[in-house]
Amino acid sequence: SAVSSYAASLKEKGSLVPALYKVIRENYSDLLEPVCHQLFEFYRSGEPRLQRFVLQFLPELLWSLLLAPSAARDPHTSGCIEALLLGIYNLEIVDKDGQSKVLSFTVPSLSKPSVYHEPSTIGSLALTEGALANHGLRRVVYSGPHLQRETFTAQNRFEVLTFLLLCYNAALSYMTSSSLQSLCQLSSRVCICGYPRQQLRRYKGISSRLTVTSEFLVQLITGIHYALCNGEMDLGSKALDDVLYRAQLELYPEALLVGNAIKSSQQCAALKSGASKEGARSIQVEITPTSSRISRNAVTSLSIRGHRWKRHGKDNNFGSRLGSLSI
Repeated sequence: SAVSSYAASLKEKGSLVPALYKVIRENYSDLLEPVCHQLFEFYRSGEPRLQRFVLQFLPELLWSLLLAPSAARDPHTSGCIEALLLGIYNLEIVDKDGQSKVLSFTVPSLSKPSVYHEPSTIGSLALTEGALANHGLRRVVYSGPHLQRETFTAQNRFEVLTFLLLCYNAALSYMTSSSLQSLCQLSSRVCICGYPRQQLRRYKGISSRLTVTSEFLVQLITGIHYALCNGEMDLGSKALDDVLYRAQLELYPEALLVGNAIKSSQQCAALKSGASKEGARSIQVEITPTSSRISRNAVTSLSIRGHRWKRHGKDNNFGSRLGSLSI
């Protein structure tokens, strides 16, 4: 009960979050090691609110980790961040029983009714009952099982960071505006450092190029999409352009596909202008028409023949008999 009440009281400490951001960003700070240790204790407690409190700093921690080899940063302080990120990763890759966690989803079957469709109302000759029966439920694994990691290497760095971003994106609806801004800044910096666009963005940080993977960029785009729809339009648009810029240079088809789809949806969708950052957080989507609308507007071969005979002023019964003879 004490842990739960303490987790609830963290929201009331308005000066705490900016202070922690300042500690993480400093190159030399004696406070970084105890802060990282306490953040890990928060996450290991299993209290969801404490875990979400830690996750809000994840983009800034990732940037500090990627920045360490190229900046004049104390190796001891960067080691604290490495230990914290590896600790979170090793906690998340297993379930409560200590077994490797596999994240998956199930593709729905067209042969079974849902809130979006009724199999009997689909007016297509290709989707027969037998064809629908072949579209059974399929389980698709999108992450896992993952190996436990004790240190960062060139081979496993982005595997770990990508999974951490996946955990961050799973809690996006709880993230604060400062965390979303940090995610957008992370995306832009990682993607433009060492490239001509760095001069365009007027970023005077490191000038060396950072290696990225396609999966890492896709996870960045997922978070940027949420930021775009929740008050961070300017930063989110710049970050999306920068990620697409890097994806084009690296020829990553997955990142290009997801990023361009989101960019097109932003151009076509009429997002509420001047929406408050404190308003309802959601991503606008189009709802599939209901079965009644589909069945009412469905066009069949019989209706086409009837319309053709009506247009020429012919008798419908004669047209139906003629159509049946031709079949």
